[in-house]
Amino acid sequence: MQLDSGAYIVIDLGKTLSKVSLWSRDGRMLDRQTRPNSLCEVDGVRRLDADGIGSWLLDMLARHAGQPVEAIIPVGHGAAVAALTGYGEGTPGTLAFAPFDYEQAIPAEVMAAYREQRDAFAITGSPALPDGLNLGSQIWWMDQIHSEEMRGATLLPWAQYWAWFLTGRAVSEVTSLGCHTDLWAPASGGLSPMAVRLGWADRFAPVVSAADTVATLSPAIAERTGLPKTVKVLAGLHDSNAALLAARGFPEIARNEATVLSTGTWFIAMRLPAQPVDTASLPEARDCLVNVDAYGKPVPSARFMGGREIETLIEIDTRRVDIKPDQPALLAAVERLLADKVMILPTLAPGFGPFPQMECRWVNRPDDWYARRAAACLYAALVADCSLDLIGAQQRLLVEGRFAEAEVFVRALAALRPGTQVYTANAHNDVSFGALRLIDPALEPSGSLRKVEPLPGDLSAYRAGWRAELEAFA
Repeated sequence: MQLDSGAYIVIDLGKTLSKVSLWSRDGRMLDRQTRPNSLCEVDGVRRLDADGIGSWLLDMLARHAGQPVEAIIPVGHGAAVAALTGYGEGTPGTLAFAPFDYEQAIPAEVMAAYREQRDAFAITGSPALPDGLNLGSQIWWMDQIHSEEMRGATLLPWAQYWAWFLTGRAVSEVTSLGCHTDLWAPASGGLSPMAVRLGWADRFAPVVSAADTVATLSPAIAERTGLPKTVKVLAGLHDSNAALLAARGFPEIARNEATVLSTGTWFIAMRLPAQPVDTASLPEARDCLVNVDAYGKPVPSARFMGGREIETLIEIDTRRVDIKPDQPALLAAVERLLADKVMILPTLAPGFGPFPQMECRWVNRPDDWYARRAAACLYAALVADCSLDLIGAQQRLLVEGRFAEAEVFVRALAALRPGTQVYTANAHNDVSFGALRLIDPALEPSGSLRKVEPLPGDLSAYRAGWRAELEAFA
């Protein structure tokens, strides 16, 4: 479709997928392209495929060369950092080395030394997480194994790396620094005491707002893609916070006590409290944290690796992974699951979620493939229910992301939380739509929220049995 008026492009570089979408000024998505992300390994360290993503991204931008594109908004996950060498005084610099993958294990002695440097949870709202989930742990290790490149390097978060990639100008941004990085102090609204003490605060590119324009496309990128040199590139933001911005476009969420559950590789619950809450009292050891929204405000949050866990459970069934999910068949399996007390105990992602130290096990594992898949959805709902309790979620819950289409999951969640109005929104485009609202906060979603009908049956008794099993095997 050829537009007569302006258009916007959102680039969303997640953990699992890279996505590029074209939008009209009034918030209609016109095109969406995706690419599964690959990993590479250099010197024994798993890394993000920045070069591969970059090459694909330029091809996707060129796809829209004939459109009147006015702005590009980058979105990225919050657990990667890029180091630029030679940046400054009018020179764009270069990427010093491929950014680390956050699931790369960090040597125990390195992690132990880093943990001694961390600020208290009450200061950062950032729990101590495994591998490279705390961005500070990645920087600590990078300083050791890439000491020469890191000397004098300019640091910037993953979303803002792509703003630099397109413009040659480096910035940092608060939602990307304020999500379990150990680098931000939400109460003071600045980089953490540790980041200042270790000199990292001075090495990060200047902090700007997510909606700020970084620059226009560099001449080389404009020539390569065919896009106008006048295209503006915004600083962009952390993907979960983009989903939060999208949710705030719905009147049911914008002006009320509400929680948004963003579902993808990670299930992240973000509470928008009607009144300020004491975030320091969140249980750090159960994967609770404080995100920082696009306006710099703290957001009580909890998370678990729900998408990865569900996918792992499905992949175990190697004989039937080619079967397309049949929602009626999955729903039909639930009654027997409840009657037979079929359960999955956490966790398939050790170190994460509200039960980080437990090991996954089945209770009364069924033979039927649909029953096992439905059980995986019930499992995700039970864990999500616990995470929501930990942050005090109440009144309204919006489930967004790709698992909003999983009927067993969302309807079980509604049944487990009878005092909460549970809604779903568009399952695929909320992050990109939220990024658009950086340009026009008045944009409203094209559709309305769908209120979720709870599953029939006594899920409170099922939950009580599940929690009793947890206690028995804790």
